[in-house]
Amino acid sequence: MKYLDSIQLGIDYIEDNLDTPIPLTSISAHANMSHWHFQRIFKALTNETLKAYVRSRRIANSMDILFDKERSILDVAIASGFESHESYTRAFQKLFGYTPSDYRQRASQALIIKKARFDQGYLENLHQHLNLEPRIYTKPAKILVGIKIEVIGIESEKTNIADKLPALWEGFMPRLAEISNTIEGTCYGIITVEENASGEQKLFYMSCVEVSKASDIPKGMVTTQLPEQQYAEFQHTGQVNTDHFNRTISYIYSSWLLRSNMKHTYGPDVETYGPEFNYQSDDSIVYYAVPIEPQSA
Repeated sequence: MKYLDSIQLGIDYIEDNLDTPIPLTSISAHANMSHWHFQRIFKALTNETLKAYVRSRRIANSMDILFDKERSILDVAIASGFESHESYTRAFQKLFGYTPSDYRQRASQALIIKKARFDQGYLENLHQHLNLEPRIYTKPAKILVGIKIEVIGIESEKTNIADKLPALWEGFMPRLAEISNTIEGTCYGIITVEENASGEQKLFYMSCVEVSKASDIPKGMVTTQLPEQQYAEFQHTGQVNTDHFNRTISYIYSSWLLRSNMKHTYGPDVETYGPEFNYQSDDSIVYYAVPIEPQSA
């Protein structure tokens, strides 16, 4: 369970640094994983963003200190990695519904909030009602043309996918006739993580169609190529603009990928919208594929 071991390394790193500022990228680096994929798997495992988890662990770490009434709330805040009395109080109140001062006055003993611990038992319980098995196959190379936008994924508290993707597809579909050399019948959603010059990872989504060759690219569109690649492809039945679709993807990242002998290559994920897809039907079928390769020994 190498992915679980990597995630646990990140959790242990958080625990060792609760009283100091923790750049989120340092957590994934300590776990030897891509930052975006660490966040994606962490969110799928816990249903909590990495940022929110660090905040809650810092608060938990502060609760014993609060019982020392000779220490000010500001001292407790700084000792727990917060920059100010105000930021600490806001975070504490958001988590528990009352302020650190109220807690200090009312509590007879410290609350114990344990750190996450990921093992095989946790994984088995996480998705006990799901048993999605993928088709493992090699997808041939493709040339794609479409519209590409930057998005914020569900691993972030500021996610905007639900707002941006419907509008993207609504703008793309009427323009299919503008694209030359199309291979008709299927559209694709391509999810990529790209690093900018500053080393910051950004998430992009591309609504696109396959073409036999890229020429006369319409204004506002781009072209990309997917290399020949082995994929694990999962079938999702139902509408895609629902929590059910998000759960399907979370299952892939938090259960199947972690118990398989495969690892994500960090290449693009691929959504396939073929003849079986009907946006408004509960019987609609879409395929979600992740690029894989065997785990190293």
